[in-house]
Amino acid sequence: MSEAKSAEPRPYHHGDLRRALIDAARRLLEAEGPSALSLRAVAREAGVSPAAPYHHFKDKSELLDAVAHEGWETLGAQMAEAKSGAEGRAQLTALGIAYVCFARDNPALYRVMYDAVRDKEALPEDIHDKDDSAYCMVRDTLIEQGADPAAEAHLELATIAAWCAGHGLAEMAGFTQFAPLKEALGGERRFLEAVFEHMGLFQHPPGAC
Repeated sequence: MSEAKSAEPRPYHHGDLRRALIDAARRLLEAEGPSALSLRAVAREAGVSPAAPYHHFKDKSELLDAVAHEGWETLGAQMAEAKSGAEGRAQLTALGIAYVCFARDNPALYRVMYDAVRDKEALPEDIHDKDDSAYCMVRDTLIEQGADPAAEAHLELATIAAWCAGHGLAEMAGFTQFAPLKEALGGERRFLEAVFEHMGLFQHPPGAC
């Protein structure tokens, strides 16, 4: 039996019902995956009445959007932390590795984030336009490493390319065929670094000297 099903209901004792519901949804996601989510199941996990979620979410779709939004915020925070621990051109690789690790460590949440994006056929507005978002962090790091901010189309294409590199590696990094190469290179992180190092974008951003 899964952890979420076997756990006792978590009584709701404070005033932030929306926060409690999102946290409950995250626990269910991690334990059982997106298919287990329903407003009734989230209410049960949060220890509130079945009607309580409807004060904040009209349906499951709105709840999933809220969970996805939190996922993007968490991704941005983890990428910012990774960037702060690196210097120079290594910052781009650090951002890419942070992205892959987030996807690996939060597979159900990552799936919900991109399910929402595919349904809307657009990235969330704040991640594309908000200066401290994960996406804009990649763009700004490219500029810091020499990309020309005046070449807007070129910069946007470079940002998309970097984002796609991280997304593609996140999808493939866990494949068993790569295990011997990871061992030969010295582990998972060195494997990720080596893959990014073989992408010219991560070594020599457009416009760099």
